[in-house]
Amino acid sequence: MSSPSVKGMRDLFGPELDWFQRIEHTAARAFSRHGYREIRTPILEYTEVFKRSVGDSSDIVNKEMYEFLDKGNRSVTMRPENTAGVVRAMVEHKLLGSSDPQLFWYIGPMFRYERMQAGRYRQFWQIGAESFGVASPESDAESLLMLHDFLRELGLKQLVFSINSVGTPESRPAFHAAFRAFFQEREASFCGDCHRRIHENPLRVLDCKVPSCQAALEGHPVITDFLDEGSKRHHDRLKELLTQLAIPFEENPRLVRGLDYYTRTAFELLSSDLGAQSALLGGGRYDGLVKQLGGPDVPAFGWALGLDRLAAVLAKLQGEAKPAAPALLVPLGEAAMARALELARDWWAAGCEVQLETRGGALKKALQTANRTGVKVALILGDGELEQGLVAAKHLETGVQETWRLDEVPSRLKA
Repeated sequence: MSSPSVKGMRDLFGPELDWFQRIEHTAARAFSRHGYREIRTPILEYTEVFKRSVGDSSDIVNKEMYEFLDKGNRSVTMRPENTAGVVRAMVEHKLLGSSDPQLFWYIGPMFRYERMQAGRYRQFWQIGAESFGVASPESDAESLLMLHDFLRELGLKQLVFSINSVGTPESRPAFHAAFRAFFQEREASFCGDCHRRIHENPLRVLDCKVPSCQAALEGHPVITDFLDEGSKRHHDRLKELLTQLAIPFEENPRLVRGLDYYTRTAFELLSSDLGAQSALLGGGRYDGLVKQLGGPDVPAFGWALGLDRLAAVLAKLQGEAKPAAPALLVPLGEAAMARALELARDWWAAGCEVQLETRGGALKKALQTANRTGVKVALILGDGELEQGLVAAKHLETGVQETWRLDEVPSRLKA
């Protein structure tokens, strides 16, 4: 018996892959309408890229990265997220040298050594979008609008943005002092990880998922009470724009992202399409990250969604994402087979989706396969049809059979 796949990794095929592909195609259309171009970054990056960006205090760096030494004794990491890699690419290839906005989207596998749960994998797929060069709340709103419309196009309806502002590095010390004082009064109620986080990055305590820690946070200082004037104006303007665009949102003072590079806007997108409201994705503004990774001082905004989870949600809501089955061309006999190869090549070149039956043998067997795979039209080419320049078109759902001229097959199939 062959070895199974590595724990936490999986093969994609069949109905699940059909949903992945539908999401990918919809994303490419939706994002290109907004002027975003695709970027593809390597799966392997030097470990320092993530330690400098994601932050040493994050669970990703502390617990979850696939980090190892390569044959050159260099520390490399299989990317746990892609924003850092995209920023590294922007800096390395000097794509941020002008004042023009740079808009990119990506898709690909990420890797985190997490505890296995239903629907969570150690290799998982993400789609994300990053915009560089614009610091305005209008940029935030435009990106959220693009995301909202993309998911609506896929069929999700009950969408609400959960938003917060985490301010700037300059404005946080006052919040940190107030929050540490609050923490000290009830530190026995917090877990060991939170005791580490309160010293490294107090915001991370708000992100703890342990129920007792969430209960202990009741009445905590709210970061939006400590915002600098610029961050407050930015946050207020974003709320105005979302209201104007009729995009549902709610404020969540505990919302912080799991990565250390965020500034000002942080958000999650919640969906109640399946009943209980849960987060589908998140992101926010990270104005200091490009400079932190050695580039110019360029503002940025981005988000990433889990493709695995989104595909599962859509499958539960809508069932299988069955692609349209191609027509099946069934040649009967050697002469018909030789001609069928030529015809199929012409029809493929004309943009038709036609599967060629190459097994030979009985027509009955070919039609049984066609019925099982969802084929709507079987094109039967025998010696008689070949002599007359015709093909018999059998509509499998109704059983109706008609005759088509060979030269009209492409237009018939497209119709």
